[in-house]
Amino acid sequence: MKLEINHKSTIPLHQQAEELLRKMIEQEDYKNGKLLPNEVQLSEQLKISRNTLRQAINKLVFEGSLSRKKGYGTKVVRKGVASGIKNWLSFSQEMKMLGIEVRNFELHLSYKKATDEIANFFDITSNERCLALERVRGNQEYPFVYFVSYFSPEVALDSDCNFNRPLYELLEKDLNIIVKTSKEEISASLANDFISEKLDIKSSDPILIRKRFVYDVNDIPIEYNVGYYRADSFTYTIEAQR
Repeated sequence: MKLEINHKSTIPLHQQAEELLRKMIEQEDYKNGKLLPNEVQLSEQLKISRNTLRQAINKLVFEGSLSRKKGYGTKVVRKGVASGIKNWLSFSQEMKMLGIEVRNFELHLSYKKATDEIANFFDITSNERCLALERVRGNQEYPFVYFVSYFSPEVALDSDCNFNRPLYELLEKDLNIIVKTSKEEISASLANDFISEKLDIKSSDPILIRKRFVYDVNDIPIEYNVGYYRADSFTYTIEAQR
């Protein structure tokens, strides 16, 4: 990849260098751990001072895109799963955007009595049973999230449905249910014995718990979902504008 600074541009040199670095680290070899050229080589290639280049590198280090170790070099930070609230997506959509091939490590269906919280959400009695979908999901190497979803008894899902398909695609194409709104709660905790076994971590390791309350286009509650994420593999971002 040819890196070139426009010295006649009104854009500051360090900003141009920053944008070039962002494009550079999107290349697969750098994503896979290849070290960036050292500062002397890069500054000579870009025809800028090392201080100007360092300013650009520092910005990417500060935001977590690069890591730098004295005597070793600078490399791309391996990203965990990132999610946010600007435009909510299904888990499958989030993973697709990140280029992660999802693997189901476990998938279970059962009918469980609704807890008080679930019953209040669906406006049903606590004794009523809901279809519960439990899945342990991750990349091709290891699991990083355990999901349990409860569905309103009004939703005609059953064991004949193909739950290996993306869930919201299944709801829309098979049942004509279009989900629209997700209200979320995020909290932190330690993994207990049950969760640690599911996610292949220690029971004392930290996890993030993400609750989703999902509604359709008519604001009818459809899904009550709880996800237990390995904290070393999940980042939740919030973008706010004033």
